[in-house]
This record gives sequence, C-alpha cells and structure tokens, in this order.
Amino acid sequence: MTADRFAAGRYTVPVLYEDNHLLCVEKPPNLPVQADASGDMDLLTAAKAYIGAKYHKPGAVYLGLVHRLDRPVGGAVVLARTGKAASRLSAQFAAHTVEKVYLAVLQGTLNGETRLVHWLLKNGATGMVSAVPETTPGAKRAELITRPLAVRGGLTLAEVELLTGRAHQIRVQHREIGFPLWGDARYGGGKPGQQLALWAHRLTVQHPTLAKPVTVVSVPPEDGIWRNFEIDRLGRE
Repeated sequence: MTADRFAAGRYTVPVLYEDNHLLCVEKPPNLPVQADASGDMDLLTAAKAYIGAKYHKPGAVYLGLVHRLDRPVGGAVVLARTGKAASRLSAQFAAHTVEKVYLAVLQGTLNGETRLVHWLLKNGATGMVSAVPETTPGAKRAELITRPLAVRGGLTLAEVELLTGRAHQIRVQHREIGFPLWGDARYGGGKPGQQLALWAHRLTVQHPTLAKPVTVVSVPPEDGIWRNFEIDRLGRE
C-alpha cells in the first residue's frame, strides 16, 4: 500500500497503487463511487481533486470509471488515468477476465466451497434484483464461487470469487441459497444501524500498457461485525 491518501468529504481514501495509467484506491463504505441524487461527495470527484493537486494539473482532470461498488460496500476500486487505460480496462471487465474476490459475512453456517449459478433480472423502477428462470426476457447469467473461511456464532466469513459482474449479484445469490449477507437491508433483513458486511478484498487486472498483472488488496476494518473474525491474516499491512 502506498502512503498516499486523500479526503472525500468526511471520509479518508487510502491509495493502494498508482502509476501513470492506474489509480487504485480503497473506497470507504457508504461513499458513493460517483455523483448521485444525494449530492454527497463521491469517490470519483475526490480522486480527480487528489490527482489535480498532486500533479499540479490545471483545469479538468481525466479519470475513467471502469467498474463500480454499491454505496454500502467498501474495498478496492481501480480508476483509469488515461483514455487508453479506460478502454482496455473496460474490455477486461466486460470479458470477465478481471479477478474479483470479496469478503462477506453470511447469516448461517456454510459448509464447503460452493459454485452458484443463477439468472438475475433487475427492476429498473425499484433497482431491486431477483433470481428468475433462465428463459425470462432480459435475465443475465450470474456465477460465483463462495468459500467459507471461518464460522463464529452462527455467521460465516466467506471469500467470494465473482466469475461474472452483475448488479447485487453476491447479495442476491447468497440469499437464494439461504445465506443472506449480514446487515443487508435490501435482501437480508438487515436492521437500521447495521453495516452491510461485504468488502472488495482483492482485485487483479492486466496493466493496460505493461502486459503484466496488477493486484491490489484491501482488508475490512476491525470494527462492526468484522471484529468477530480474525482478518489480520488476510493481507492487512
């Protein structure tokens, strides 16, 4: 992890990796990735300000948003510093060649590695995602692998490898098998004040110009429900 960090409203954003083409950061939970109707400060705007100030860039700063995390989710995000990088990274995400590994706290005791395949459909009016029959018009195939790491008090800390990238995929697919995420108000009966226990833990992309993999690792904070599990061994520096 680099020593750099920058402010985004009331949040502090650590920089995980940075070069002329990439800016990889750790998004705090509840900070939107980009501007939305709330009017709250967002990651993209704050990151542009950071680049502009650090490199004394006059005028508008370019940063390409090539993927997103839901607002309540924290963890690793990669931004493109050039148009070429944005194009090449977007192609990787579209082809599902990016390695995306999350940590999640599941309600219940999950035994053994499980591969999940569902067909998901998003309601454009409500934003809710449902698992539907494969033949449903507009449905998209969603696949992931979930691996239990530890069990504490009827909760499972799982490592989730995304093989596709669908809206709310991890949350909906685990609910479908009876293991909703802890703190998930939309899909898991989360209560007010609970923080969704989902974290973008590890992200590996092919560097857009150097033809080598770049991996960044982010570890959840040792508070909230995460404190129930031993997460230091997962890569905290």
